[in-house]
Amino acid sequence: MNYPIWELYYLNSGTLIAIISVVHVFISHFAVGGGIFLWLTDLKSVNENNLALKSYVRKHIWFFLLLTMVFGGVSGVGIWFIIALSSPWATSILIHTFVFGWAIEWVFFIVEIIALLIYHYKFETLSDKNRLLVAFIYAAAAWLSLFIINGIITFMLTPGDWLKTGNFWDGFFNPTNLPSLVFRTAICIMFAGLFGFVTAVFEKEEKLRQTLLRYCAKWLYIPLPFLLISGAWYFYSIPENARLTNFVLNKQTANAVNVFLISSLLIYLLSLLLVLRSSKIFQRLAVFVLLMIGLSWIGGFEYMREYVRKPYIIYGYMYSPSILASDEEKLNREGFLKHAKWTTIKEVSEKNKLAAGRELFNLQCLSCHTIGGFKNDIIEKTRGLTYLGIISQLYGQGKILDYMPKFIGNEKELEALATFIASLHGNKKHSISEFQPKAEKIEIPPFNLQKDEYVLLAWSTLGEKCITDADKWFSFLYPGCSFQTILIKRGLKPQIISEGIEIDYEVQKGYENPSKHSDFWKYAQFLKDKKIPENVGLTGKGLKGTFEFDREKKIFSVEGISVLPYRDDGTFNPYPLFTIRAIEKSTGKILQRTKLVAPVSTELRCFECHGGKPKWNGIAGISDETAINILRVHDRNNGTKLLENALKGKPMMCQKCHEDFIVKSEGKKGYNSFSASIHGWHANYIPWKDEKACNLCHPNDARGNTRCNRDIHAKMGIGCTRCHGKLDDHTSAILLSQEGTRTAKLLLRNLKPETPIYNIKPRKPWIQQPDCLTCHVGFQKPKENISAFNKWNYDLSELYRNRSENTGKIPCIACHSAPHALYPSFNEYGVNRDNIQPMQYQGTPFPIGSEMKCEVCHKKKMQGSQHHANMLRAFRNKDKLKQ
Repeated sequence: MNYPIWELYYLNSGTLIAIISVVHVFISHFAVGGGIFLWLTDLKSVNENNLALKSYVRKHIWFFLLLTMVFGGVSGVGIWFIIALSSPWATSILIHTFVFGWAIEWVFFIVEIIALLIYHYKFETLSDKNRLLVAFIYAAAAWLSLFIINGIITFMLTPGDWLKTGNFWDGFFNPTNLPSLVFRTAICIMFAGLFGFVTAVFEKEEKLRQTLLRYCAKWLYIPLPFLLISGAWYFYSIPENARLTNFVLNKQTANAVNVFLISSLLIYLLSLLLVLRSSKIFQRLAVFVLLMIGLSWIGGFEYMREYVRKPYIIYGYMYSPSILASDEEKLNREGFLKHAKWTTIKEVSEKNKLAAGRELFNLQCLSCHTIGGFKNDIIEKTRGLTYLGIISQLYGQGKILDYMPKFIGNEKELEALATFIASLHGNKKHSISEFQPKAEKIEIPPFNLQKDEYVLLAWSTLGEKCITDADKWFSFLYPGCSFQTILIKRGLKPQIISEGIEIDYEVQKGYENPSKHSDFWKYAQFLKDKKIPENVGLTGKGLKGTFEFDREKKIFSVEGISVLPYRDDGTFNPYPLFTIRAIEKSTGKILQRTKLVAPVSTELRCFECHGGKPKWNGIAGISDETAINILRVHDRNNGTKLLENALKGKPMMCQKCHEDFIVKSEGKKGYNSFSASIHGWHANYIPWKDEKACNLCHPNDARGNTRCNRDIHAKMGIGCTRCHGKLDDHTSAILLSQEGTRTAKLLLRNLKPETPIYNIKPRKPWIQQPDCLTCHVGFQKPKENISAFNKWNYDLSELYRNRSENTGKIPCIACHSAPHALYPSFNEYGVNRDNIQPMQYQGTPFPIGSEMKCEVCHKKKMQGSQHHANMLRAFRNKDKLKQ
């Protein structure tokens, strides 16, 4: 940020550095190893009085001199030129920190030049002793050049104590200096043999040629054990976090590792073939193939070395866009552009937002990314993201996948950069039209308080059953609502009836054919490893059937009803109604009937970040475009092949890998649970932490088509975070419950919960939830601004939906209804749509029996608060019904 930017959009400076440096490093390692090769081979010719070998050395010198001194020297200058243009600040630091090291290296380099020229031009006239001395001087000077340069190069990866002291020696003798020096020395010896093949195959005399090829092969194989041992030493000298970041999280590194490993195998296999007796043509072709493989081998190694430094150019000191790590906090607080020297824009405004975004791209992104270019094209990298998606990507950049530096700057600057990147796609800001639910008239079933003998209470176990509805691509929430019910015989001592009755259910007309609107049944055999008949749920339950009696819970229940929010006539309502009937088995008499909402939504707002448009009339369901974009991101970040498999007609259910209690999946060992994974990842990227963040995924957006948080709490302005905590707090509690997974710590490390992390209690998703009595202590009115976050129930038996009142016979949920839809509920698809049962039995939308309506079950007013304390009173928030 303190130097001008070299604005290359198609082939960025980093790629140019890679092209020049890989070729130069290939030659420069040969320059070191080749010097040792010349000295020892010449010594061998003298000791053996082998004139043929001496003649070979003479020829090899000319090839060696031209390649190393001419081409190597020019490419070395090219590296200085390109890094000075690409990273002038980092280059300046290397020069000023190691100025005497560079001076010494230049001395060694001059010695190399003089010694090699003398060795070449005086080869025939010098005595054997003096000639060998000159060869040794060259070899020693070349290796000492490697010694100096290796110390400076490894400093960039592991500066060691230099970060604290700024001392030359602390920087030079850093943690990876010695292992790298041994490793590179072995490479030099290896390359000496590799390039020795080049001149050997052009020997005319076959016997000598075969002898030389075997001799050169020894130079290739002798350093192999040193390469393996020092390579492991080098690898484990790298900081653990750098290894995790760049060998596990950075999938680009895998390409370099594969090139390195495959090239290693090919080099040694092809060299074996080369030393076997074969034609000169094959040998010469094989040598040049070997050189190309050798170039790819060193390229793979150098790319790995460069990758492992990410996100720094000098590890822990300077980020790759040439921003000091120590300046990060100040630049985030005061603004990046304000302190950037080579930009005329110092502050972002609406007028200059696009131009400011371009400046920020040049200053923070261009060192690695191109625009429509050869490598790391920003257009391709952000394809499938909306403006909000790009905002989120920039906000979360470097937090989990920290091989990329975090965006540095203030909020307006982040928005400006997102605006510029979005403009490359021709995107305008993502706008969402508001959906207006159509209220429907609700017919309340009859009930005669004086004559009817039975009360039938039924409820959904969840306040909202969400469904992925992208089954041809992936699934994590399949169709399947669950109901529970009890039949109460009214009287002074009401009885719960469980014998001699059958309870059935049937969906309202217009919802009978869900398979017409969903691909779930087509792909269920891949998603859930079983084939399922159309319109039937995973448990074998259709849209019409009977409840089963649960003897443990002493209630009737039915699980997995395959209802969807789509009507057969093309309309949409996420709250379809079911008729529930209690029937006497012996006579077939209907003892009581009621109605129940099946809350079911396909409103998962992935499109807000991942693009596309909801497939169901633009209001619900994950479109093909959105699903494909999601799978591409998952595959890129995790090395999976989900999109490829889906295109072959074999979609994956997320919970096959990720444990999830709600879908009864154990997942795979070592993987985070589904809740931990999806919350943990998105909490690092979503820039908001309040209800706005919740509504990006959960179907409660005020502009949406579900608005699932519809009970008295929502009416009073109590949102998600009062119970579940803000996004980072909520996510932290879930991640802390993940034992034995490395990635949970990774997802957790950059979260900033308002509650200190050491005070947050781990929470198992779906099993432990906020407890109602945290706020309603003693069933009394809650204190002002009290929160239920971080006060979880212990296990499943304490969940609200599983808890019973004081007698232990009637579930709390039977009288108060499902979570997020507690009586009184306010459903925009119809007044009292969720309040049918209290309206049916007592003529008010309040909890069953409230307002002292004991006669609903007891046939008369009662005196004591038998079911729970503080129940014999007027409903507290009647005024909310008028709003």
